[in-house]
Amino acid sequence: MQRIGIVGIGNISKLYLDNLTGMFKEKVKVTCVTDTSFELAQKAAENYNVKAYKSLAEMLDGSDTDIILNITQPKNHYNIALAVLKSGRHVYNEKPICLKREEAQVLIKTAAKKSLRVGCAPDTFLGAALQTCRKFIDNGNIGEPVAATAFIMDRGPEHWHPSPYFFYQDGAGPMFDMGPYYLTALVSLLGPVERICGSARISMPERTITSQQLYGEKMKVEVPTHIAGILDFANGTVGNIITSFDVYSHTLPCLEIYGTEGTLKIPDPNYFGGEVLFKKQREENWSQIPLINNYTENVRGFGIVDMAQAIEENRAHRVSAQLAYHVLDIMHGIHDASKSGKYYKLKSSCPRPEAL
Repeated sequence: MQRIGIVGIGNISKLYLDNLTGMFKEKVKVTCVTDTSFELAQKAAENYNVKAYKSLAEMLDGSDTDIILNITQPKNHYNIALAVLKSGRHVYNEKPICLKREEAQVLIKTAAKKSLRVGCAPDTFLGAALQTCRKFIDNGNIGEPVAATAFIMDRGPEHWHPSPYFFYQDGAGPMFDMGPYYLTALVSLLGPVERICGSARISMPERTITSQQLYGEKMKVEVPTHIAGILDFANGTVGNIITSFDVYSHTLPCLEIYGTEGTLKIPDPNYFGGEVLFKKQREENWSQIPLINNYTENVRGFGIVDMAQAIEENRAHRVSAQLAYHVLDIMHGIHDASKSGKYYKLKSSCPRPEAL
């Protein structure tokens, strides 16, 4: 059984800890935690009966971990992951894998040299909804995929998040924060992307926080907040994606794939479950597709569990660094295309992860 140490006790750590020490406790073992705030690490350690380390260095000096789960802010993903790999351990990052393409490449090369694994969230495509869609597409039920749409649009996290500053800094914005869920879903369903064009803008250079803790404080916006991209997939599908923190309301779907035999309506890929609907050609009504597994609740941590099992079974893990790097390349590529006014041809690719 692979032993897991967790770096970063923030907003999402409780869900990871609940699941890894609960529903997945027969598959992995959480042994320790650390955070820049030792007080937070100690509280988590007490709640989950694990050890608290004062620092990552102290954790890596120990001998009670095989995999490090890195759920710190995106700006810290690279340095922490590289230190973990250099210590001889596998690492699993929250999304995005890194801020820069070059950083992700270093992680992949370092891991390969040391025969180690790098995994990366999101793992929601392993849930019941998207695995059902995967089987439905692979069985030919929608015919040949022709087009896809993805929309992630709201008014921004400053209205609810207790400290929303990082959402508007390098490595975040709506594309890098939410885009990985939708792009990972699309790549898992349709395969890799070959070419991109896009447009992006910063709609408001300054924003006012209205969440309770920091109400009225101003934030400088450093990244585009409305991004639209067109994706040319290797299989011929043409996709479009819009991510925005500038929209109050809309009536657009989360995710749809259009085939020669009909339309597949996919629930929000930020979640594991949801209702999958299909409308065949000119039929009037949507049909609900039965889900093929029971992973419908929030099973965050499924990806690192799959990686842990893959290590023991000597097989490829599904939430791979290659997949995460390809998604990172797509997100940067949309921004690059906007800046250059030209198509961006992707330099990366990845295999579709194996279905469950």
